Amino acid sequence: MRGWLSLVVAGALVAALPAPASASAGRCRVDVPGAEKSVAECLDDLTTTGTLESGHTVVADWAGLTSAGLPVPGRVPGVQVDGYFPDSSTSNANHGWNHDSQFVLRLPDRWNGGLVVAGAPGVRRQYANDRAIGDQALAEGYAFAATDKGNTGAAFYTDGGRPGDALAEWNTRVTQLTVAAKGALTRHYGRPPARTLAAGLSNGGYLVRWQLENRPWLYDGGVDWEGTLWRADGPNLFTFLPPALRAYPAYAAGSASAHQSILDAGFAPGSEFLWDYHYRVYWDLTQRIYREEVDPSFDGALEAGTPFCTSGTPSCDADYAYSSRPASVARAVERISLTGRIGKPLLTLHGTLDTLLPITRDSDVYDRMITDAGRGALHRYYRVEGGNHVDGLVDQYPDRLRPLGPCFRTAFDALAGWLRGVRPPASATIARPAGATPAELATSCDLVNRP
Repeated sequence: MRGWLSLVVAGALVAALPAPASASAGRCRVDVPGAEKSVAECLDDLTTTGTLESGHTVVADWAGLTSAGLPVPGRVPGVQVDGYFPDSSTSNANHGWNHDSQFVLRLPDRWNGGLVVAGAPGVRRQYANDRAIGDQALAEGYAFAATDKGNTGAAFYTDGGRPGDALAEWNTRVTQLTVAAKGALTRHYGRPPARTLAAGLSNGGYLVRWQLENRPWLYDGGVDWEGTLWRADGPNLFTFLPPALRAYPAYAAGSASAHQSILDAGFAPGSEFLWDYHYRVYWDLTQRIYREEVDPSFDGALEAGTPFCTSGTPSCDADYAYSSRPASVARAVERISLTGRIGKPLLTLHGTLDTLLPITRDSDVYDRMITDAGRGALHRYYRVEGGNHVDGLVDQYPDRLRPLGPCFRTAFDALAGWLRGVRPPASATIARPAGATPAELATSCDLVNRP
């Protein structure tokens, strides 16, 4: 596979070289190797400020992922390419295409020679990273490429022919876009990118981890914003979400033992004010749709079980016991599992109040995996006190939560510095600065722990 991908990259770059773009109208034409469809257009501004006005982003893709105070960059003119690669699934309705494996590629006129590649978080679509990641990359002169990962929405598990196919496709699509984007940039600018970075949050962070473990030759480094941890022998979603689902109704009724059960599942003390929201919005849906992807036989003819069923209901996901399921389930998870054997520098961020992917069951574990694999020198890990899974709730709880968006931007710059020979701050738990206001936390984040 590595040899094949190397040939694909080389072929794409060589094929791209004969016709560099000019400063004339020709710069608005961009060829994306392997794309079945691509539409390029010159825009006055590639950031979300401009693409909101011009209709070149979809707010629903990225709504709720960032806090309102995240700084907005200045105007970045350039070319946007929207398109898709060959695919048989049709869950992505953006542009009215009803076609999956859609991507967006943005090429700034003032290019710094770099490329940032991202996969969508959750089961969102290709514009999901526009505000959280794309604006920062473009403001610094990077080209930016993002993919919908090949399937989208709450029924993503219907894609593929066997358990795990839909999730495995996510990794393939990120690799595919990285190769294609390098070829497109080489043709457009007349030279290949000097550095390629992977970046993502949640499921997008998982994709960064997987790419640096399995396709490190395509990248120079990555920033992992609380990536999902998949391990066949746990922990994974199926080991901590069912206990929380099972205990939550009794906890809400005042049971002290149920409260302890949720803590024992891995959810942090002090995060209780977030439990009701996550029970209603995240825990139940996440458990059911991902379990359906790797273990469709659990609920028989049902698809993704019964929403908000109580313990004791037949085939209820609240009673799901991953360790007792057939070996085929672990094999499906094994197909997408992580090992910690990263091959390029990686910076990881994770909030201590993450109430979807609890930090002690996710990034704490992944950090140990990297160390155990002998790759600790390539990793920096920043545990951000008061950070939740996404920043959408920060505006509701400004005195209790801290946004991770500014920390990502600091980590992004720290990675760029690392690649130039400037060592990033040591791994640490980053305390909330004494006396810092919510407005200050919305715009800055120091990765050096300063009590």
